[in-house]
Amino acid sequence: MRKLKLQIQVTVDGFMAGPKGELEWMTWDWDKDLLKYVSDLTDTVDCILLGRKMAEGFVPYWEKVAANPDDPSYPFGKKMNDTPRVVFTKTMKKSGWNNVDVANGDLAEEINKLKNQTGKDIIVYGGSIFVSSLIKAGLIDEFNLFVNPVAIGNGMTIFRSLEGKLSLKLERSVAFSCGIVLLKYVK
Repeated sequence: MRKLKLQIQVTVDGFMAGPKGELEWMTWDWDKDLLKYVSDLTDTVDCILLGRKMAEGFVPYWEKVAANPDDPSYPFGKKMNDTPRVVFTKTMKKSGWNNVDVANGDLAEEINKLKNQTGKDIIVYGGSIFVSSLIKAGLIDEFNLFVNPVAIGNGMTIFRSLEGKLSLKLERSVAFSCGIVLLKYVK
């Protein structure tokens, strides 16, 4: 069975965005080791999951990068654009984007159907409501939390729908020179 992996940047106080979705706190001066880790992580997947709100920025951004071979992020952007994506939404019935399917059904059923297909693992990028729903339903198998060296005091969390305790096993931790610390947890 394929695993569902979460890749997300968070603050040291556990937020993945500010109260209104602000992301200016993210560290982007990534070193080569962090870039390699993220590239290696995405090499293990052949499907990307997104919530509708996240998809509205994610898909057009990577389409633009993938269309410009002169962009320094072109190889990664091409990977993001060429990997099949599934947008989970209750409001869209069809995708206007290339290589993007829409899922409107029961979250657990849709995810388990994807997990039971043949292929590499699946990665989810968010946003907070969608990821929180996946966590509440117990659907994420691996948590790759990229902890940025900043606290913002208030914001959106991925654990807001959690009912009770979620016990995880630390599989790996890596400190990168830019100040980001990877915490990789598995269920």
